[in-house]
Amino acid sequence: MFTGIIESLGEVVEIVKEKDNLHVTMKCDFAAALQVDQSVAHNGVCLTVVAINNEKYTVTAIKETLDKTTIGQLSVGDTVNLERAMKLGDRLDGHIVQGHVDETAICSNILAQNGSTIFTFKYSTSSSNLTIEKGSITINGVSLTVVNSKDYEFSVAIIPFTKEHTTFYQLKENDQVNLEFDVLGKYVVKLNGMGN
Repeated sequence: MFTGIIESLGEVVEIVKEKDNLHVTMKCDFAAALQVDQSVAHNGVCLTVVAINNEKYTVTAIKETLDKTTIGQLSVGDTVNLERAMKLGDRLDGHIVQGHVDETAICSNILAQNGSTIFTFKYSTSSSNLTIEKGSITINGVSLTVVNSKDYEFSVAIIPFTKEHTTFYQLKENDQVNLEFDVLGKYVVKLNGMGN
């Protein structure tokens, strides 16, 4: 379980393909504090630590993860949003995030405003996922509030701190991102027969 509050930015230092799996080695400031078998969210994707070497650690992504997320698009040198699993009793500053990406989306527009930046995203028109105005959404692991919610499209307003301390600082139009929709909203959709 995560909160969507990014703890650190990590750098991809090695990628090894093994059959259908991808082993990704990250360098970050909390690597030495990790233990094998812990969960870390990488751009919103929960992956298990399988090896640790000083300031580096390795996680493995299986085919299903690679098919449904942007993890397979990573290259050596890329920057990744990182968050360790929350501790029981910690403040929930973001919202309840599972680290299970529902689908990807495309950044369709970036609009700089006086003090914030509006990012707009479009996702699959065959999707049963939905957003609501002022509801929660997780984009590449970042807990955000939806504005301008439409069918298969929504925007978020990013404050300068969030833009500078997450991978939003490098996001461009037409870039693909990971989306995790609000878990409560997903249950409502399922109960109303709108989901699969």
